[in-house]
Amino acid sequence: MGNKRIIVITGATGTGKTTVQHYLADEYGIPRVITHTTRPKRDGERDGVDYYFETPDSFPQNHFLEHVQYSGYEYGSSHEGLDRAWAKSDIASIVLDTAGAVTYADQLGAAVAVMFLTIDDPAVLRQRLLDRGDAVERVEARIHSKEYARDLAIPAAIKGCATVIMNDNWAAARVAVDHFIAQLGILAPDKLH
Repeated sequence: MGNKRIIVITGATGTGKTTVQHYLADEYGIPRVITHTTRPKRDGERDGVDYYFETPDSFPQNHFLEHVQYSGYEYGSSHEGLDRAWAKSDIASIVLDTAGAVTYADQLGAAVAVMFLTIDDPAVLRQRLLDRGDAVERVEARIHSKEYARDLAIPAAIKGCATVIMNDNWAAARVAVDHFIAQLGILAPDKLH
């Protein structure tokens, strides 16, 4: 592993994890770890870009750091996916739930830098989910799930190594993300251009 790093972006649904991951790719050129799923491709999704789309037979052929079953489909991140991202750059990012973040911290140790996203007002999270087009019933089910409740708080196992970033306001959160990246020794975006 050497000097390879993985930025684990975690927090409850609706806190802006994917937005931060896109920002890291666009502003810093940090590739994301592509994860695996057995769910069918949605319109416009591409294998090896959005996910590695697997069959129930091919999914277990990978060497997973963590995996979960959700809505009848398997999802997971593999050593193979991590190695592909690291082949592009010594630093990569991945979006995980808090349980996955703990697993990454346990298995990869000092290579992991955890960014925990949260917001002050949980009602804002509900509105963000509705704004992105999720059905009201699905939003309600999600925010009342045990996984959602779990992801609202930093697990004790990563509390000491996670950087908390408030994302009520993207402009302020972006400054905090830039500071987080600077702490890792990566140039600020204005220095890259």
